[in-house]
Amino acid sequence: MTSILTTAAELHAALDAGAFSDGGRVRVLDVRWRLDRPDGRSEYLAGHIPGAQYVDLDHDLAAHGDPADGRHPLPPVETLQAAARRWGIDAGDTVVVYDDLKNMSSARAWWLLRFAGVADVRLLDGALRAWIEAGFALETGDATPPAPGSIDLSYGALPTLALDEVGPFADAALLLDARAAERYRGEVEPIDPRAGHVPGAVSAPTTENVGDDGRFRSPDELRSRFRMLGAEDGVSVGVYCGSGVTAAHQAVALTLAGFEARVFPGSWSQWSNHPELPVASGPQPR
Repeated sequence: MTSILTTAAELHAALDAGAFSDGGRVRVLDVRWRLDRPDGRSEYLAGHIPGAQYVDLDHDLAAHGDPADGRHPLPPVETLQAAARRWGIDAGDTVVVYDDLKNMSSARAWWLLRFAGVADVRLLDGALRAWIEAGFALETGDATPPAPGSIDLSYGALPTLALDEVGPFADAALLLDARAAERYRGEVEPIDPRAGHVPGAVSAPTTENVGDDGRFRSPDELRSRFRMLGAEDGVSVGVYCGSGVTAAHQAVALTLAGFEARVFPGSWSQWSNHPELPVASGPQPR
């Protein structure tokens, strides 16, 4: 499980050597995206880890269509495969992802590539800040495009929750809401059509899975946190967020803690766009 994360020093050494000692050739992806500033290319051009390829989350890691599908539904696998080949990824490569937001955005790339069958995907623990604080150089402008990759992708390598599975899952197991607590309680809703949460879901803001430095808390700390929220050993835990982006960050934390995470990709943006589905508000699950 520790191979989910890599330190800045480990990544720097791997880039010098061309590979991790326990992995394949290195490919680095820069996934800068924020809800209020979704296009992170200008920040990427101003400075990124040498050789990192820019990933456009809204176009490479999501589809767009009917609001009933949510704000960031999964892209067709052919779209993701074309992007992965553009990034130069071959079978057996080690892919490292990062952003400048405590990996809240890059976790989407981690989860989606793993879901599509890429075996070795890691996050730079502490994100870009960790690289800069370690004193390593940044590259400006566009990185030289690598030779096209040949990776073949297929969805289904990780468990998920479909819209019609979410309600029964919340009744029978543990469903975590990764959004800010005030959104869970229904006090504010900045973007989706209804405020509140899926009935039965437990509030678990994913921001609490990392420290002030953006690094994930230890597996023991994370395990203790999720157990206090109701997780049991050997039991699958479901997770959702606003649109399926930070749910992936919670999935990273759950995996580090030793739990199997089932992500609901449509998340609240899909659930709240279905008026026939119930909504709960307040601090309690129901």
